[in-house]
Amino acid sequence: MKLPKAVLRQCSRHLRPQNSWLLQPRLQSAKSIIPASSSLSTPWRPSRTYATTTTTVSAADLEFGQPVYETHPHILQPGELTPGITAQEYHERRSKLAFALPENGIAILASSELKYRSGAVFFPFRQDSNFLYLTGFSEPDSLAIIQKTGPKPGDYVFHLFCRPKDPRAEQWSGPWSGLQAAEDVFNADFTGDIAKIETLLPPILRGASKVYSDITPSTPVTGSLITTLLSHLHLSPAPLAGLVHSIRAIKSPAEISNMRHAGRVSGRAITSAMRRAWSSEKDLESYLNYAFTSHGLSGPAYVPVVAGGARGNMIHYVHNTRLLKQDEMVLVDAGGEYGTYITDITRTWPVNGKFSPAQRDLYEAVLTVQRQMVSLCRENASLSLDQIHRATEAGLREQLTLLGFDLSGGGGKMDVLFPHHVGHYVGLDVHDTPGYSRGLTLRQGHAVTIEPGVYVPVDDERFPEHFRGLAVRIEDSVVVDVESPLILTTEAVKEMVDIEALRE
Repeated sequence: MKLPKAVLRQCSRHLRPQNSWLLQPRLQSAKSIIPASSSLSTPWRPSRTYATTTTTVSAADLEFGQPVYETHPHILQPGELTPGITAQEYHERRSKLAFALPENGIAILASSELKYRSGAVFFPFRQDSNFLYLTGFSEPDSLAIIQKTGPKPGDYVFHLFCRPKDPRAEQWSGPWSGLQAAEDVFNADFTGDIAKIETLLPPILRGASKVYSDITPSTPVTGSLITTLLSHLHLSPAPLAGLVHSIRAIKSPAEISNMRHAGRVSGRAITSAMRRAWSSEKDLESYLNYAFTSHGLSGPAYVPVVAGGARGNMIHYVHNTRLLKQDEMVLVDAGGEYGTYITDITRTWPVNGKFSPAQRDLYEAVLTVQRQMVSLCRENASLSLDQIHRATEAGLREQLTLLGFDLSGGGGKMDVLFPHHVGHYVGLDVHDTPGYSRGLTLRQGHAVTIEPGVYVPVDDERFPEHFRGLAVRIEDSVVVDVESPLILTTEAVKEMVDIEALRE
């Protein structure tokens, strides 16, 4: 669309709602019209309509740096800033972080930068997860500040500094949201041009008792400037990531719904793939990526593993370029993403659709332990991921001994057969909330993976010959509830009878 030549007039702002009110993006419908002659000092009610000095423009006719409800009603519901997550929830997240800060504390977060693949070829932009979690704003060259103003939840001020609208630049790079949308859509209390941060930031920092930030001098765009300002003001920033991760680790119902949707679609895609005979790893990978996207996900959540035969022994084999042999198994670690929330699934199945005796025995051993460990993902079990990992090692040792593996005498045999942890946290990232301890007791709302595996080297004579070269990993994404786990990926079949029945 063609942007109006006149500069968009700033809409009047609104005070932060009380906790009993539902927070929405401030612009909600295109029905109201703000007269071009209106004074900015006159109170005005929210609308998704913008007034210029010459005309009135519906929000549906504008371009933003990311989907908003008016432009993308096929993606977002009213009140949502990102798929499944409302403006109210983003406010509540900022409120939780502000409540955790000391009196007059400030948190500063920098956006991600655009990453380049090679030369002038860039990757799709992906916002920093902590920045996205607190703002819903998905643009580079941005800075978010959450400033605690009082002792109660909701006592904070939200500053969002970003790029102002620039039609000439946007003609080349695509649209971005601009300062008005930072307030009216993303509910910033104050905003400003990121290029003027040197003058805008000091007045905010001078009143800070403590600053929390993970910005370093090497942080793109603002890092050097901010670290210099903090030094001049004798403010030594404390790490922020740990505070944010402690909030992110417990998933809200909306987050769980997003992850369940990603798991449902991804699981069905993997089950559909099991029905077919594949001749190459690349064909199977391409099918899964297409299936994720064509059924409503934004695409793959990570580079998948599609490993035929003994290549499954390489935990993160992602070349996915070899041909598949009919007498081998294929190990697939793949999942899709919805609303930037991911799912993580691994399934292993015979290429020809029928387990051989050795494949069947090893698969059943891993599946038995995986079922047991998933059942422990409940709050009333009072276990941590580290404790579940130790139980997994014990369970696999027992199952493998029954299959004739001699695991006595030390020598690190179990470290060869099961070299990785049984699980990790999942959410906005595949390995979510890095640094958040796996030694903490699991609580309702934690989201984790459970992924035991056995990887038998081709040439290790310490292990039974008929199992050598086999690799089995079975992984589900699971949300911890009080009395039972919620398996997010149950549509991906894993019982041997079900896998074999798919080809009948």
